[in-house]
Amino acid sequence: MRLHDPAFTARSTALDVVRDVDLTGTTAVVTGASSGIGVETARALAHAGAAVTLAVRNPGAGHLTAQAIIDSTGNTRARAAALDLADPTSVDRFAAAWNGPLHLLVNNAGIMMTPETYTEQGWELQFATNHLGHFALAVGLRPALAAARTARIVSVSSSGHGNSEVVFDDLFFKRRPYDPGQAYGQSKTANVLFAVEASRRWAADGITVNAVMPGGIWTNLQRHWAPGAKAAAQAAAAASGLLVKTPAQGAATSVFAATSSLLDGIGGRYFEDCREADVVPQIINGVHGVRDYALDPAAAERLWEISLDLINKVHPA
Repeated sequence: MRLHDPAFTARSTALDVVRDVDLTGTTAVVTGASSGIGVETARALAHAGAAVTLAVRNPGAGHLTAQAIIDSTGNTRARAAALDLADPTSVDRFAAAWNGPLHLLVNNAGIMMTPETYTEQGWELQFATNHLGHFALAVGLRPALAAARTARIVSVSSSGHGNSEVVFDDLFFKRRPYDPGQAYGQSKTANVLFAVEASRRWAADGITVNAVMPGGIWTNLQRHWAPGAKAAAQAAAAASGLLVKTPAQGAATSVFAATSSLLDGIGGRYFEDCREADVVPQIINGVHGVRDYALDPAAAERLWEISLDLINKVHPA
């Protein structure tokens, strides 16, 4: 049976989801929380009483956002901290600075369809940022998550995972022509596979991990699209009647995965529109469903071992 709460739909907002939720006494980290759905995710968690850290690449923007969240929620326990997911040193620094239990980690930050770019380590930038950076962050914060006893991680994926499986023999496009859509797709598949394997490995610590698809939303995430592509996509969406969500609606599924009592002890699944998605042979209308390869436990285990090896080569455990 697919998990869902009939109280929430594709049109629900993040604040709708937390209307009856009390997060007083809990701590949360939301990456990429200075723009788009990250802001609304952090705002909803703060509204419910959590102490929220906005982990952002631009601390100045993060501090302004944190203050805006304080002003709108009355919760003074919102703050910003520097985090560059493409920089292993920055990830290490953030994890090492964390004190106390961590109840909620929302791996929300991401980049999309960037020009061909590689990190200092030789990692393709989308895979490095969207997957490896979040993987290293979660591994670094595992003791804090375990200390919370019933911690949750939300791995923000995308229907874009339908563009590509994880290509294990050429993760970084060394032997095939670079394709920004495929690179984005495999990074988003990796986000789902992380949820599958982390839930299996960390269940004894009380840590559960689920992946989510926010929905169709126009944000700064599309800034790297080719000229005219966004306008064309917007026109096509309007013509087809596809629901285009606001950032507040787009954040709802992340907040649902982070807070719903229906998900107590549940991990390794993929949610959209505040409900568990169907496994499909191809993504429906470019938005709905999850591909079976993104939930494959063998691929999830393989990705984990490769990811761990990559980050340990940069900074040995």
